[in-house]
Amino acid sequence: MSDSFEIDFNRTERLGFPEVIFGASKPLAVLGDILQSYKEKGLNALATKVQPSKGVALAERFPGSFYDEISGIFALEDSPDLEGSASEIAILSAGTSDAFVVNEAYHTLTFLGCKAKRYNDIGIAGIHRLLSKVDELRRYKVLIVVAGFEGALPTAVGGLLPQPIIAVPASVGYGVSEGGTVALNTMLSSCANGLTVVNIDNGYGAAMAAYRIIQSFA
Repeated sequence: MSDSFEIDFNRTERLGFPEVIFGASKPLAVLGDILQSYKEKGLNALATKVQPSKGVALAERFPGSFYDEISGIFALEDSPDLEGSASEIAILSAGTSDAFVVNEAYHTLTFLGCKAKRYNDIGIAGIHRLLSKVDELRRYKVLIVVAGFEGALPTAVGGLLPQPIIAVPASVGYGVSEGGTVALNTMLSSCANGLTVVNIDNGYGAAMAAYRIIQSFA
């Protein structure tokens, strides 16, 4: 066993989902050794916030792996085939600049075997784009809503649709909006009843919250 890490292989038995690796602050060598430990046990593994230089190196080390440079998601094995599965979760984004958060949520859910559908660029600056999809969005069990700048999209969605809504502030914007704090404060202050808010850029956390909700229906 390495003296630099200790993997929680029993998490799936306790919680129904495996430990996921936070890749941003780990040296490439340590991250590679952690993934190798999973591979030796015949297990898939997911790492988040993996920088491009690390992602490329890991993809070379582990043939057949999956890396999405936009979100920084790395998986030891390529995404499972969910063709034919029903999408129970929708991921909405205010703008195309939010893709890094959207993809993190999407690929996390795919790793867990949970099919999701992305609805990109439907922010309230052109609210007709959201309104035209309300009837379609009603069929999902959980909605993840990502927005930067003033972060108003989750409130608009919360006033139109009844499902559990997980709001994700994105660090997209400039001036006072830079860094996502304004979007976070807007979502925390929302008048939409029952809105759940995760941390800035935490697409992974939103995906896990949605997954826990979906599992409660199983």
